[in-house]
Amino acid sequence: MAESVFRSHVAAAGLDGLVEVDSAGTGGWHEGDGADPRTVAVLEAAGYEQDHRARQFRASWFDRLDLVIALDAGHLRDLRALAPNPRAAAKVRLLRSYDEAREELDVPDPYYGSFDGFEECLELVEAASPGLLDAVRAALKETTP
Repeated sequence: MAESVFRSHVAAAGLDGLVEVDSAGTGGWHEGDGADPRTVAVLEAAGYEQDHRARQFRASWFDRLDLVIALDAGHLRDLRALAPNPRAAAKVRLLRSYDEAREELDVPDPYYGSFDGFEECLELVEAASPGLLDAVRAALKETTP
């Protein structure tokens, strides 16, 4: 869900040629599967496109990534544990840290709950995406002459 929403923000900002948006899980439980049908329904109802196949995050990816976004404290901990060094671990940030109006930092995992949880998840992801986009824009300004 976060991948689809943020990809849409990046495209709307005209940055899709400069910013790669991708997602992967911290475990391989659903590797190769498409997105949960409830996720697809919520995204489509909100006008987002998605074409996702689950895969597991690999420690070797840190070298080519500038930023790794986690959705909750457990994922943050797991991703930082995979990092080969402190510099790589510092690339991992919580999505909701980019939402100034947040009350907490975790995006609750809606998988075992009702459909409403998926709608709430979308709201939280959408609320954080503009702040994340601002951070990405700032980083691009620092790296481009």
